Order: sequence, then structure tokens, then C-alpha cells
Amino acid sequence: MGPSGAEWRLLTKMDFEFRVIAALFGATLAMAWDVRTRRIPNWLTLGAAGVALGYALFSGGLSGLGFAVGGWLVGAALFFPLFALGGMGAGDVKLLAALGAWLGPVDAVWLAIFASIAGGAMAVVVSMYHGYLGQAGTNMWFMLTHWRAAGVQPIPGLTLSDARAPRLAYAIPIGIGLVCTLWRS
Repeated sequence: MGPSGAEWRLLTKMDFEFRVIAALFGATLAMAWDVRTRRIPNWLTLGAAGVALGYALFSGGLSGLGFAVGGWLVGAALFFPLFALGGMGAGDVKLLAALGAWLGPVDAVWLAIFASIAGGAMAVVVSMYHGYLGQAGTNMWFMLTHWRAAGVQPIPGLTLSDARAPRLAYAIPIGIGLVCTLWRS
């Protein structure tokens, strides 16, 4: 005999709360690590994704695993183009994917939207603080006109590997995006 309606709602609420706590814990670790080193280690991102997939399989069976895999894929797909263009680190992409595995595909989209908004605001503030805002605007204009003429591709001198611009610990906007996504839910 399975759980009653009240028991099922309690189990579902406990499952949601566990996933929220796990995602917040992973994001907090990633933010601390990223601020300190400007990197997010694989053991954290891939470990968080692996635990999310395992938990989803254990708690929800194959449908739970499908939910987590869908969230991971959506999270990875949304930030991968920024990585491919040299504008974001792989750790940031893997962090969004890992959090997507905890939250599912729909919330992974909201997480990416909120993280992008927070990241844009943080980029403006950091650029202003470093006296780089004018150059950042010039670089954006150059990228857009270059992409219009030559197609979307990495632009030497404007990628993470060779730019002189101030760097963002992008785990912070992802963490802010996570809180906004959870608040929205």
C-alpha cells in the first residue's frame, strides 16, 4: 500500500526542501571558491551533478532521473554558447548545469535568466569600479559589429583567455539567480 495523499504531499515537500538545500549548499561552496580562486573545481560541479542525478533516481525513479537529466542538459545548453565564444569559464557552465539537475528543466531556464540579469548588473558595477565601463561599451560595440560582418565567433583580445578586462566571479550571479528562482517557485 502506498502513501496516503497527506503523506505524499509531505514526502514531496521534503523532497523539494532537500533539493533546495542541496542546491543552495553547492552554490554557496562554488561562490566561495570562485571568489577566492576565480575557478570552480570539477569535483564540486560534477560531484553536485552526480549527487543530484543519483538522488533523483533514488527518490523519483526513472521519471525523477529524467527530470534531473533534463535540468542538467538545459542548464549546460543555455550557458555553453558563452563558453564557446570565450566569454565564460567552463566551471560556470557546469555549475549552472549542476544546479539545473537539482531544480529541473523549467527552473534551469529561470536560473539562467536571473543569473544573466545579475551578471549584467555585476559587470556594470565591476566595470565602473575599475574605470573600465567606457572600454567595456566599446568592446561590446566592436563584438556586435564584428559578429554582424564575420559571423558569431570568438574574437581575439576579447575572450577570457586573453582579455585585460576585470574578471567576474560568475558563481555570484549564478547564486543570486538561484535565490531568485527559488523565490519565484
